[in-house]
Amino acid sequence: MIAFNGAFSGFSVDDVPAAHRFYGDVLGLDATVGDMGILDITLPGGAHAIAYPKDDHAPATFTILNLEVDDIDVAVDALNAAGVVTKIYTDPDFGTDDRGIARGNGGPDIAWFRDPAGNVLSVIVPT
Repeated sequence: MIAFNGAFSGFSVDDVPAAHRFYGDVLGLDATVGDMGILDITLPGGAHAIAYPKDDHAPATFTILNLEVDDIDVAVDALNAAGVVTKIYTDPDFGTDDRGIARGNGGPDIAWFRDPAGNVLSVIVPT
């Protein structure tokens, strides 16, 4: 067995300063840009994720980060007030309402949104 000392996730962005503003100012996470131009994001609970610059960045078409919340409506209201669009899926299979929240589809309450690089994130009430 390998003895891992920790773990972190990473994803690409096309504009690190825009990502810094979004993750730090809009989402309120501790986000700092290091010497190599990589954004280090401290996640709730102390874990980290990095956002690295990539010239030929293609937005992730899957959820790269799920942010757990106690109240989906409060979280969506705060995101919408900050100008973040939470209605990004209109497929009836997702069962989203007019605010972009999927409820009671056999899974947790969840709403998806995009960062400035187009990557998909969510706010989710854990079950």
